[in-house]
Amino acid sequence: MERLTPLATAFLDAEDVDPRASLAIGSMAVFEGPAPSFEDFVAHIAGRLPLIPRYRQKLATVPFGLSAPGWVDDPGFDIRWHVRNTALPAPGGPEEIGRLMSRVMSRRMDRDRPLWEYWFCEGLADGRWGLLSKLHHSLADGVSGTDIYQLVLDPTPTPRPPVPDDWTPAAPPSRTAAAAGAAWQLATSPVTVARAVVTSLTDPRRLARTARETARGLVTMVPALRPVEHTSLTGPLEGSRRYTWTDVSLEDVRVVRRRHGVTVNDVALAAVSGGFRVLLMSRGEEPGAHALRSLVPVSTREPGAESIPDNRVSLMLPYLPVELADPVERLTAVRDRVRDLREGREPEAGGSVTAAAEIAPFPPVAWGIRLGLRLPQRHIATVTTNVPGPRTTLYALGREAQAMLPYVPIADRVRIGVAMFSYRDTLTFGLTGDYDTAPDLQVLADGIAASLAELVAVSRQAPGTGRGSEDASRTR
Repeated sequence: MERLTPLATAFLDAEDVDPRASLAIGSMAVFEGPAPSFEDFVAHIAGRLPLIPRYRQKLATVPFGLSAPGWVDDPGFDIRWHVRNTALPAPGGPEEIGRLMSRVMSRRMDRDRPLWEYWFCEGLADGRWGLLSKLHHSLADGVSGTDIYQLVLDPTPTPRPPVPDDWTPAAPPSRTAAAAGAAWQLATSPVTVARAVVTSLTDPRRLARTARETARGLVTMVPALRPVEHTSLTGPLEGSRRYTWTDVSLEDVRVVRRRHGVTVNDVALAAVSGGFRVLLMSRGEEPGAHALRSLVPVSTREPGAESIPDNRVSLMLPYLPVELADPVERLTAVRDRVRDLREGREPEAGGSVTAAAEIAPFPPVAWGIRLGLRLPQRHIATVTTNVPGPRTTLYALGREAQAMLPYVPIADRVRIGVAMFSYRDTLTFGLTGDYDTAPDLQVLADGIAASLAELVAVSRQAPGTGRGSEDASRTR
C-alpha cells in the first residue's frame, strides 16, 4: 500500500477542519464540435485507464491514525461513477460555464471511491463541448494533473488505440495488518531517521550546502509571520463558489518579458497585482503595501517526474505590489520581490521542511498540521498558481481542444484564488471566489486583462533591451 505524503494528507486534513471546503483542483477543456456520443467518450476514457493506475485506487485509512492513509485498489470500481454527462443551458457561454465549474468543484468528493471525476459537457456556444476534469489535491498537483491530460487526450486528430487492459484489483490489507504495519513503521522510525542522517553524512559538502540554504530560507520566511493588513479579501468563507476567467496572448506576455528582462511568471503576477488593485479600489479600499501576500506554489519535481501522481511543491510568500499605481513599477517590484525570495532560498526551505516531515514519525507531524489548520489564518490573502501547459494542440476523439480553463480551490479564510495555465499561445487566468463575498469577481478578471494591456502598450513604445526568461514558477 503506497502511503500519502504529509503534504498530500494535509489537503484531506484541511477538509476535515473546514466541512465547507472542497480541496479539488480542476480544469475545463473546451473542444470544437460536434460532440461525440457519451458512450464513445466513456469508452475512450476506459481505454486509457491502464495508463493511470491511481484512477482505480481509493484511500484506505489506518486504525488510530498511526500512519498516513494509503492507496489501495478499488474492488468495486465503476467507471460510470467517475465519468458523468451534463449539458449547459443556452446560450452555453461564459456565465453558464462558470456556474457549472462552481457547482461541480464546490461539491466534496466521496473518499470511499477513487478521487477523480470527468464531466462530459454538451451545449457550449457555437456547437462546442467540454471536458471538466476534477482531481482531489491529495491525488495530484497541477504539474502531474496536466501530465494526466496528455495521457487521456491525443497529440494528433487520430485517436490512439485503447491500451490493453488485464487489470484485476489486488486485495487490500486487512485493518489488523495495516495497523500492525504502521505500528512497526512507527517503532522503527528512529532507524529510518538515523539512516537518512548517515546517508547525508556521506556527502558533507552537500549536507552543509543544504543546511545553509534551509537556514537562509527560514530566515527569509520570518517576515511572513506578520499578518496581512485587513481587507475584504480575507475572512470566513460561505462554502459555495464563483468562477470566471480571462485570456491573454502569450505573445503579448513575451513582448513585456523581452522589453523588461523579466520572466513570464513575473509578468503574470504583475497583471494579477494590477487586477487586485482595481478590485480593492472598486470596493472603496485603499490598496496597502502589506495587503496582499500571496502563496505562490513552486514545483520541486525533477525533470522526468511530471507523470508521478502526487504533490511535489514548495512555496514562496511574496507581497504583491497592489499599492503601486504605475504598471511598470508593479512589474519591477514583482521581479525584485520574487528574485529576493529565490535568492533567499525560501523555496528550498519549504522543500526541506516537507522532506523532513516525510521521514519523521507520522502521528506528531499529523497532529501539528491539524493544529495549524485550526488556528485562524491571517498571513495569506490569496493563492496564485502558475502551471505551464501543453504548447501543442491536443485532441479528444478527433476534436481539437481550443481552450483550457484552470480552477484552484480556496479555503482557510482566502476568499479569492488565481490559477494561471498556458495552452498553445494563450495564458488563461482562472479565478475562484467565495460566493457571498466575491460577487464582483469579474472586476478582478477585467482588471488583470487591463493591467497586462497597459504593460504591453508601454513595452511596445521602445525596442526591447532586456533578456527575459521563459521560466515560470513551476507550480501545482
